[in-house]
Amino acid sequence: MAFTTLISTGALALHLDDSAVAIVDCRGKLDDEQWGARQYTASHIPGAVYADLNDDLSGPKTGTNGRHPLPEVHVLARTFGRLGIASGVQVVAYDQDNGMWASRLWWLLRWLGHDAVAVLDGGFAKWIAEGRPTDRGDVRREPREFVAAPRAGMVADVAAVAARVGSRDWRLVDARAPERFRGEVEPIDRTPGHIPGAVNHFFQTNVENGVFKTPEQLRASFAPTIASTPMDRVICYCGSGVTACHNLLALEHAGMSGAQLYVGSWSEWSADPSRPVERG
Repeated sequence: MAFTTLISTGALALHLDDSAVAIVDCRGKLDDEQWGARQYTASHIPGAVYADLNDDLSGPKTGTNGRHPLPEVHVLARTFGRLGIASGVQVVAYDQDNGMWASRLWWLLRWLGHDAVAVLDGGFAKWIAEGRPTDRGDVRREPREFVAAPRAGMVADVAAVAARVGSRDWRLVDARAPERFRGEVEPIDRTPGHIPGAVNHFFQTNVENGVFKTPEQLRASFAPTIASTPMDRVICYCGSGVTACHNLLALEHAGMSGAQLYVGSWSEWSADPSRPVERG
């Protein structure tokens, strides 16, 4: 079993009793931080453990480093070990439906050198719709030792992004909804708009009829966004470094590897009023 981008519900169903598979429930909601944990306790895929976006998959907030900063490497490695993840373990991450939350765990594991991780295509909604088994209550896996091997080239910090603004050789890709990108609405962060020169690729366009588009469809969808920019000069961002991971997953599934994540994203960029903002 070796899945590195997506896994189907049918494929996962064949491995529910496999000790070398770690299933992680990543369900969440921005407007109700406890919703995911409640949903998990009430019903989850058998054997799944729960990972919370704020408690497990984000670091401490300072007020200027974004809403979901990167955890310290040693802290995140300890979290992964507690979830039963180590070398040789296939990880399957899922959320309520489109992979928005699960893609954050997917990216974090790859950032620390663990490529055997895939997002459940269609999420819990598809699993339930197909009448597949569920369980209740909390699950604890046997802790393992996760050895982190961080890949610095996967991350762009705010200084690197600021240095790329206005450069024709780089492409900043914003995953937020078009109206937020244009600055017409801003329900969360203090300033509406986007990083100057960025282009918009709304992450939800990666999904059709509840599942990810085919690699061919994704390549066609990203073509006008990326244009001729080399993939190692593409930086993905969003509101707080979550839905940008969905774009990174879609790019990887399309065979378009090499883009970076600006983790702080708009929530970090807009926290400093001296940074330039573009609208429209």
